[in-house]
Amino acid sequence: MSSILISEFITSQALETLRSKHVVVYESELYKDRPALIAALQNIEGLIVRNLTQVNEEILAGAPNLKVVGRLGVGLENIELPACAKRNIKVIPATGANAESVAEYVVGAAVALTRGFIPATVSTLKGEWPRPRFSTYHEFLGKTIGIIGFGSIGRVVAKKANAFGLHCLAYDPMLPAGSIELDGFSVPLLSLSDLLGKSDAVTLHLPFLPETKNLFNAATLGQMKNGACLINTARGGIVDERALAEHLRSGRLGGAAIDVFESEPAKDLSHFSGIENLILTPHVAGVTHESNERVSQMIADEVNRFFGA
Repeated sequence: MSSILISEFITSQALETLRSKHVVVYESELYKDRPALIAALQNIEGLIVRNLTQVNEEILAGAPNLKVVGRLGVGLENIELPACAKRNIKVIPATGANAESVAEYVVGAAVALTRGFIPATVSTLKGEWPRPRFSTYHEFLGKTIGIIGFGSIGRVVAKKANAFGLHCLAYDPMLPAGSIELDGFSVPLLSLSDLLGKSDAVTLHLPFLPETKNLFNAATLGQMKNGACLINTARGGIVDERALAEHLRSGRLGGAAIDVFESEPAKDLSHFSGIENLILTPHVAGVTHESNERVSQMIADEVNRFFGA
């Protein structure tokens, strides 16, 4: 039996899957206590984390027996991959397991922003009845959604968007020009500037890398179609929040849904104050009951497979 430490939340079924094969230490808030985390890792062979446990040189130095890190999610910014590779530690993300939840968020947010549901709610709560104003908003049916990053999540977004009657465009720097066939429909791959100029909504599905940091800055946002909406469920550092706030406040962009932030937990979002057509959520696009079950079970099964259990 191998020894496994889980420092953040995992579902009960996945936990039992691991406990049936290994000695498991489960402390869902251990990531908050760095010295205790390092002490607990001394004889551990497997570590399972979400996005709050920072798996860096300090942690790895205190885990001489560590062989595998399971990531309950897809982003790997909290895991120092070169340091893991140097120690021959395998890193396993839950690729694709939360794609359905993220895609559902994206399409739902795009509809809500296009129809103005958020400012309509605010006005109605004030006792107003602004029906004429909101009768000028548009249906989202037949509009164009631009998908930035066309991996596993981006393709699920495209399938849901197509079923909803949307035209899909994509940009991915890792893919050649042309188009991708998905379940009976084709998604053209355009340059970033071409996609931005043609899309009524733009959704981001890129990793946070030096190349993508502040990719959506004032200049890039300025290339977007007038009145378009931006949806970011990827990583906060990809979007310059203050530049986005300026484009929203000026009316240049029609709305935004931001699920991820430059700093998390986000404590100061005053730059977004007074902006009407805006959805702000605490990094929950991929976090639903169902996706938690899928992500947790996938990592439990993969860690078991790694140890030959």
